[in-house]
Amino acid sequence: MAPEDDEYSGYNDTRQRRVKIVAWVTIVALILVGGGATVFALLFG
Repeated sequence: MAPEDDEYSGYNDTRQRRVKIVAWVTIVALILVGGGATVFALLFG
């Protein structure tokens, strides 16, 4: 079982890193889109 645990732990680390990256990209995208919408509302509102 030890080799399987090693494989899963490596996969888990990679998965956690990918989840963090996706979360940050999503947060930044929401901020940019929300900020862009606010700017357009101020300019054209």
